Parts: sequence; C-alpha cells; structure tokens
Amino acid sequence: MSSQRAPRRDIHAEITGKLIAAIEADPGKPSMPWRRASGPLFMPTNALTNNAYNGINIVSLWGSAEVSGYTAPVWATYRQWSELGAQVRKGEKSSLVVFYKEYEAAPDPDNADDDGKRRVARASYVFNASQVDGYALPDAPEALGPIERLEAVDRFIAATGARIEHGGDRAFFRPSTDHIQMPDEGLFCGTDTMTRSEGYYATLTHELTHWSGAPKRLGRDMGKRFGDAAYAVEELVAEIASAFLCTELGITQDTRADHAQYLAQWLTLMKSDSRAIFTAAAKASEAVAYLKRLQPPA
Repeated sequence: MSSQRAPRRDIHAEITGKLIAAIEADPGKPSMPWRRASGPLFMPTNALTNNAYNGINIVSLWGSAEVSGYTAPVWATYRQWSELGAQVRKGEKSSLVVFYKEYEAAPDPDNADDDGKRRVARASYVFNASQVDGYALPDAPEALGPIERLEAVDRFIAATGARIEHGGDRAFFRPSTDHIQMPDEGLFCGTDTMTRSEGYYATLTHELTHWSGAPKRLGRDMGKRFGDAAYAVEELVAEIASAFLCTELGITQDTRADHAQYLAQWLTLMKSDSRAIFTAAAKASEAVAYLKRLQPPA
C-alpha cells in the first residue's frame, strides 16, 4: 500500500486560475451592486461634455477621489464649471489629467505606415463636483430595505475588530480614521449575476482587505514593487481576497464573474507586468490568513 498522500488542495490557486481564465475570456464591464446618486463607479465623466475619461486619467481620478473622499465621479476644469454656472470653492486643489492634441507633420519617407499625424501630451487640471457650489447632483436613490444577513459571515467580520460605519453611497477604507465606510445596506440592489446579499458582503470583504493592509496590521506597501501602479495593485489584492473570502465563507458557491469584471478593469492598465496578478494573489492570501488569525479558537 502506498503511503503517499494526495496533494493538499490549494483553493486559492484554483480561484486565481479561474479568475485569470475569466479575464482572458473577456468578462465584460462591471456593474455596481448598489445604487448611487452620483453615477457609475468605474467611469469618471466630464460634467460639461458628459464624455468619459480614459486611460491613465481613470486611475488618476479614482485615486484623487479615494484620497479626498469625493462622492461623485464627475469632473471638469475651472472654466468648464464656470460655463455650467458653478463655482469652484476657494482653496480647493485640482487633480491632474492628461489629454493628447493631434497635429499634422511631414510623414517619414522611410516609414510606409507613417500618415503624418502626431500626438503631443497636454496637462489639464480638473475639480470634482464635490469641490464646487452651484452644481446639483441627482437625488439620492430610494432604499430597498434590509438585505438577508449571513450570521456566520457577520461573526467572522465582527471578530476582526474593524470599525464599520454605514451611510452615504460610497464604499471605502479611510486610513486617517481607520474605519470602513459602507453604503446603507438598503441601497444594495445586486446585479444580473449577484444577489443583494452577495453584493453587500463582496463589497465589505473587499474593504476589509484594504483595512488589513494598514501600517499597524500587515503594513502592505505595494509601492516598493509597483511604484506608480501601487494603487491599482492594491485594488487587485482587495478584489482577489474578496473572491477568496466569498468562497471560503460560503457567500457564493463559485468564483463570480463580477470579481473577474472588476479585476479586468485594473489589469488592462497593467499589461506591462504579466506577474502582477500572481503577486496580488499572494498578498491576497496573506490578507485572508491575517483575518483568519483574528478569529476566536474553534
């Protein structure tokens, strides 16, 4: 009789593999699992033109909104806000975006593909709708009532000791106050592939992962490895850890398309580093292990 044991199942590796496969299969655009008065989560837009910002500007404006606690993904230059009849408040600091201006030049005779069009980068400075007076955001969405609570998951989260507050229509971890802010649970409406409860707990475990990375806990500093892309990688870590926790805690029965959709938004900005998702997955496993260590003995 063989004494060899079957290899131990690595559920984190399995989930990571499924997420990568889903991303490579083009999972589509993510949907918000809760209602926001201020508009969609993933696409910052210009208040005057209604055009969505793209490329690195998305990351830049996401970062500005997260750091400053802005509640609306609506931006415009000082002049554009004036055209809309709004006034940027005195002392407000702008956020940098980059746009490209195209001009014609003599084509390179040695390059058959050169059409003579050139692009030059120009800096522009924009302000969030939260920084101006005289601009009316849409009315707050109607609440749907309580979600179905998952007692085992609530116990797991409570045991971490994280301070969680509810209110407004944004989800974030704020390092300065060391607390997690969640939208009112009545705003969670789910998506085509996720129930209201799944959406609530997936969001909360995402923010709980950010909480775990604070300096006095895991001290997760992605800037040492990824530099300017640190914010994006931290989002990868949080969403992968959320996928792990959703499976391990029984929030969902299988890897959700919603996680892959969210991850894809960040990975498209990090194509230059093919190992990013594996590094993020390793850090996500560390975060999950840390949160488990905070649980009372079985």
